[in-house]
Amino acid sequence: MTILAQSFVGPEVQWFALSPILILVGAALFLLLVGALTPQWPRGLYAAVTAAAAGAAGVLAMVLWDDITDQGPKTLVGGALSFDTFAQFVTITICAALILIALTSDDYLRREGLDGPEVYALFLVAATGAVVMASANDLIVLFIGLETMSLGFYVLAASYRRKEGSAEAGLKYFVLGGFSSAFLLYGIALVYGATGSTNLTKMVDAVTNRVPVERNDTLVLAGAALLLVGLGFKVAAVPFHVWTPDVYQGAPTPITAFMASVGKVGAFGALLRVFIVGLPAFRDDWRPAIWILAVLSLVAGSFLAVVQTDVKRMLAYSSISHAGFILVGVEAAAHRAGEADSGLGVPSALVYLLAYAVMVAGTFGVVALIARQGDRRTDLDAFRGLGRTHPTLALAFTVFLVAQAGVPFTSGFIAKFGVIRAGVDEHSYALAIIAMVSSVVAAFLYLRIMVYVWMDDPESDTAPVRIPFSAGVAIFAAAAFTLFVGIVPGWLLDAAEHTTQFAR
Repeated sequence: MTILAQSFVGPEVQWFALSPILILVGAALFLLLVGALTPQWPRGLYAAVTAAAAGAAGVLAMVLWDDITDQGPKTLVGGALSFDTFAQFVTITICAALILIALTSDDYLRREGLDGPEVYALFLVAATGAVVMASANDLIVLFIGLETMSLGFYVLAASYRRKEGSAEAGLKYFVLGGFSSAFLLYGIALVYGATGSTNLTKMVDAVTNRVPVERNDTLVLAGAALLLVGLGFKVAAVPFHVWTPDVYQGAPTPITAFMASVGKVGAFGALLRVFIVGLPAFRDDWRPAIWILAVLSLVAGSFLAVVQTDVKRMLAYSSISHAGFILVGVEAAAHRAGEADSGLGVPSALVYLLAYAVMVAGTFGVVALIARQGDRRTDLDAFRGLGRTHPTLALAFTVFLVAQAGVPFTSGFIAKFGVIRAGVDEHSYALAIIAMVSSVVAAFLYLRIMVYVWMDDPESDTAPVRIPFSAGVAIFAAAAFTLFVGIVPGWLLDAAEHTTQFAR
C-alpha cells in the first residue's frame, strides 16, 4: 500500500479553469457555515450573496471563454471535465438564471417564513451539479453532477413543510428520480462494458479503432437507450414527463422556477455532450429516438397545457412543449454528430436554453407575487384584472407569455425560429412542421392567460399585490433581456456559433 501511495501521481488541476465551479461551491459552504454560526442576517443578504456568487461565476466563465477562443478547448482533471465554449455558455446560462431566481425568491421566502441560508445554499449546490453535468467528459462525473443537482431539487421541492403539496412534490420527484438515476447508471455500466471506458474521448476511440463486434454494438445501443431514459426524465420529455405537472404545482414557486430553468439547462447540456461527443458513431441509431421524443413532447405538451386551469400546471406542460422544441435542435445536431461542420443544431439548442431560462424565471417570478401567502392563488382567476391593478407587472408578464408563444421581436421567436431552421437545414421537414403546428396550439394557452390579465375585471375581495424591490428588478431585467434579444439577436447568435468545438 505504501509503495502504491508513493508511486501514485494525481492529475494536474488547473484551478483557474475550475473557478466558476469553485465560486459556487465556496458560496454554498460560506452560507452554511457562517449562517449557522451567526444570528439571522439582515433582510435580503442571503439572496444578495447568492446572486453575487452567481454573477462572479458567470463573469469568470466569460473570461475563460476568451482563454478558450485563444488557446482552444481541452480537458481538465485527467480528462474528467471539458474546458470548452459549450461548457462556458451553459455555465453563463445557469448563473444568469440563478441570479434571477435568488432575487425573486428573497421576498417569497421571508413572506412564507422560510428565509435562511439553507435554501440559498441548496440553490448553489444544485447549480454546481448542473454545471458539472454539462461540463462532464466522463459518464461517472456526469452521474455525480446529476445526483448533486437532483438531491438539491428533492430537498427544495419538499422544503415548504407547512404545505401538503410541497411534501408530495418532493416525494414524487424523489421516487421517480431514483428510477431515472438507476436507468442512467445501468446505461453507463453497459456502455463501459462495450467500450472499456466511461470517458467520452476514450469511448469514441474504442468504437472507431476496434474491429466491429455485433455483441458490443448491441451493448452500446442498449446503454445509449438507458442513458436517454435517464436524461429524458431530467429534461421532462414525453413519456418521461409524468412527474412534471404535480411537482411544478406542489413545489414552492421559486423552486419550480429553479427546476424549470437550471435543471433543464444542465440536463440538456449533458444530453448534447453525451450523444454528440460520446456516441457519434451510433447517431443513425439514437437519432430516431430523439425524433420520437421531440414529437411526443411537442404534441402532448401543447395540447395538454390548454386544458389546465392552474397556471403552474399550465406552465409545467408548457415546459414539456419547450423541451420538445429543444429536442428539435438536438435532432438536427444528431445529423452531423462527430463531423467538423456540426451545423446549426447545437447553437440553436443553446440559444433556446438561454432564452427559455430567462423568460421562465421571470414568468414564475410574477406567479410567485400573484400567488400570495401559501401559494394558494395559482388558478387563472387570481390573474383577473392584473392589467388594471398593476399594469407594469402585467406588461412584464405579457412579455414573457408572448415570448413563450414565439411572437416576433422577443427572444422566444429567435429561439423557436432557430431550432426550426436547424431542422429544415437537415431536411427534417416533418419535425419542423409539427413544431410549428404545436407552437400555434400552445399560443392559445398564453392568449388565454392574457385575456384574464387584460380583459377581465379584478376580483373585488382580493388584496393588492405588493412588488418588492429585488423581485421587481429581476422581473424587469428578465423582460428587458427577452425584448433585447428579440430585437438585437446577432451578438447571441454569433456567440452560440462558437460553441460547436467540443473538448475531446
